[in-house]
Amino acid sequence: MMDSAGEILFDPLLPWVAIGALAAFSALAVGLALWRGLRGWWLRALAALALLVAVANPSYQQEDRAPLSDIVLMVVDDSASQRIADRPAQTEEAAQAIRDAVARLPNTELREVTVRTAEDNAGTLAATALAELMAEEPRARVAGAVLVSDGQVHDVERMPDLPAPLHVLLTGRDTDWDRRLIVRNAPAFAILDEEVQLTVRIDDQGAVPEDVAGEAELTISVDGGEPMPFTVPVGQDIELPVTLPHGGMNVIQFQVAAAEGELTDRNNEAVVQINGVRDRLRVLLVSGEPHAGERTWRNLLKSDSSVDLVHFTILRPPEKQDGVPVNELSLIAFPTRELFLEKIDEFDLIIFDRYKRRGILPMIYLDNVRQYVEQGGAVLVAAGPDFASADSLYRSPLSEIIPATPTARVLERPFLPELTEAGLKHPVTQGLPELGPAPAEGEEGPGWGRWFRLIDTDPKSGHTVMAGDTDRPLLVLDRVGEGRVALMASDHAWLWWRGYEGGGPQLELLRRLAHWMMKEPELEEEALTATAEGGEVTITRRTMGDPPGPVEVEGPDGETFTVELTEERPGRFTGTFETAETGLFRLAEGDMTAIVGVGPSAPREYEQTIASGAALEEAVAARRGGIQRIEEGLPSIREVREGRIAAGRGWIGVTPREAYLTADVTVTPLVAPLLFLLAAMALTLGAWLREGRR
Repeated sequence: MMDSAGEILFDPLLPWVAIGALAAFSALAVGLALWRGLRGWWLRALAALALLVAVANPSYQQEDRAPLSDIVLMVVDDSASQRIADRPAQTEEAAQAIRDAVARLPNTELREVTVRTAEDNAGTLAATALAELMAEEPRARVAGAVLVSDGQVHDVERMPDLPAPLHVLLTGRDTDWDRRLIVRNAPAFAILDEEVQLTVRIDDQGAVPEDVAGEAELTISVDGGEPMPFTVPVGQDIELPVTLPHGGMNVIQFQVAAAEGELTDRNNEAVVQINGVRDRLRVLLVSGEPHAGERTWRNLLKSDSSVDLVHFTILRPPEKQDGVPVNELSLIAFPTRELFLEKIDEFDLIIFDRYKRRGILPMIYLDNVRQYVEQGGAVLVAAGPDFASADSLYRSPLSEIIPATPTARVLERPFLPELTEAGLKHPVTQGLPELGPAPAEGEEGPGWGRWFRLIDTDPKSGHTVMAGDTDRPLLVLDRVGEGRVALMASDHAWLWWRGYEGGGPQLELLRRLAHWMMKEPELEEEALTATAEGGEVTITRRTMGDPPGPVEVEGPDGETFTVELTEERPGRFTGTFETAETGLFRLAEGDMTAIVGVGPSAPREYEQTIASGAALEEAVAARRGGIQRIEEGLPSIREVREGRIAAGRGWIGVTPREAYLTADVTVTPLVAPLLFLLAAMALTLGAWLREGRR
């Protein structure tokens, strides 16, 4: 249907300033003629008018217009906070009511968009969604906008400048209340065996019932272990001293018991991941006698600034008879009682480097070392030829914890250290060939240098991860009680340090050995771990046994699914999954369990769960709209004139824009400028003739 509209346009032959000056001069001239009583004054006036019309050059423009429909914009909030309680049903009911109401309005269309939780914990970006929706439509056609939401919008400052009213239909109930756990302070790392202060707070929001206010039940668990319950006050900061149980990543979970009637328990828990680091690693190195590799051990340990090394070398054993009086010796007496009885628990690692029994350490002291290991300590035995003799350290109480028995044979011939099948899987040695020099062209295996001495042993426990000289044990690792033991059946590791035949990764091997003995999680043989980056979770399963089965994952909403693992390298299996959920995910494979936190410890969507229009009040008022609760009834839609208040009890308004599309334009000149100029001249002449007769 086409409408017609016409208007008078002017295309002046002179600037409007000149036309105004001409009009003023003409009025002055006509006025002067009238004052003097000239009989032709009216002819002078008509001549001036004809002249002004000719110079103004008026025309009549007629347009054929096609009317355009008005557009109402609607943003439906489907973020995480809109999925609690009965808000999804409220949202859908309100959105459908708007669709039906707009459909009943004459010449009006609806444009809508659904906004979901933004990435990177940005919350609900409803204003941005409205701005993008408006940018797709002509501004002159926008008659109004409606936002169906709980009011928790996190980008209000980006609200577009609407030419029409903005309305908010608010979900939620007046009786809603919620309890929220907040972690105010949590460090990214902490020193082992030192207390770190965590600050948490429990807040209640909304219409809190009197019978649940005051106190709450809080539980804390580390790495999914047994929860520790506490009764804590609500609305107060709570200082919690925590001591990390192990090095590496410690996952601490806080959880508040859900109270009856609260909106959601999704904000009742928080996960804090703290990396446990050792302040110092205290190492006791006992060298049986000076030898070529002794300085290598010392240099390796001293090269790490985090290691406190206590090193004793037995230079003058008791059986040595050289006739030197004791009071003239400048050597330091070996403080055996202090080190092996009184302060042995202060050491994280004890290394026996080519040590043999000489009567310096009584059997009771060595038995104390055995107990130290069983109670969680760590011992590394770097064996030399004496390990195969009658004075071997194995011929002591330490035989109960050393994982291999010497056969009394010492093999003095070149051999190349190699990884065993277990060594390819064990985290201590896995990937070591990639860290050493590359093999020569045409050769297989690692490009390491050879060693020239091997103490023959028969393994009796643990894992043989390195071998040499026709698969004889070279490095054996074992767990004893709560502690760890390692046996290096050669004293030629120093050849790698010196770079003989290209050397080898001795520094990395020693570092991994020390960290494995310190029970670092990343070097555990049997482990299930997971890391999250954004919404992608990577699962890693390490095992020395058969390939593991699929990992069962339980999400924050209680739903479970499985993730298949693929072998990345021997003993290491990985799998990934994508998730849009934030919160705590629990993983299980066989008897192995793990937890991982996805997203922030406190998602922004659950910081404020009570529906409120406070954040949008200013934006709505500036656009003459209104905020109405859905639970009070769905409003009708009316048409209101521009500039009027567009909301009232039970109704909201849109402003008809009466936009149109011009299909055709016809312009018809109203005057012929030359003809009007001649008329003006004729009238002027007539006035002169009339006045001349008098």
